[in-house]
Formats: sequence, C-alpha cells, structure tokens
Amino acid sequence: MKHSKNNILYLGVGVNERTQCAHYHSERDIIAIKHKCCDTFYACISCHNELAGHAPAVWGKDERQTPAVLCGNCGITLSIADYLACNNTCPACQAAFNPGCANHYPLYFEV
Repeated sequence: MKHSKNNILYLGVGVNERTQCAHYHSERDIIAIKHKCCDTFYACISCHNELAGHAPAVWGKDERQTPAVLCGNCGITLSIADYLACNNTCPACQAAFNPGCANHYPLYFEV
C-alpha cells in the first residue's frame, strides 16, 4: 500500500496516513525510514522485506546527515543524526516516537 505525506511516498503493509503499518501500529509508531538499498521510505523493516524483493542495506555512520526518517505526524523529514538525537520526540511537532525503535537501529543504521 502506498501513501504520501508532504509529497514523500512511503510504502508498507496495511500502512496508514501516520505511517503505522500491520507490523507496528501503536500511537508512537509514526515514522517511516528511507532504505539505503532502494531509496524508498517504508513503514518498517518487515514491510520492506515483504514488499521490496531485495535485501535491505544499512546506512553507514558517514551517512548520518542523510534525510531518511519521515515523521508520520507532521511530515518533516529528519536526518539520521537528528532522528538518533531527538530523544524519541519529533523536533518539529513534538509527537512522541516509539522508544522501542532503538532496538531496531542496527537493522537500518550502522551503530
């Protein structure tokens, strides 16, 4: 399923307008991450794995300035560095992000 926010297309399984998907859909599961391998935003790694047809790639430490995290609440795109430093709160709209996402950082970002 495709959606867009601020003209940024994001994909996911059962994804909605806040980037929540069939896999992660709590009130705080409101980010989509651009995947390095295909330059496409997905609601989560599971959505990527189900829909993309290829293995994911991890953003390197030297790519932290890449705008790769979309807030599903306000639509701002954060750099990886800004996202990792935001203390689970969108700096633009103050929406709360899921702190449990930190457990998955190695799936997206070199740590």
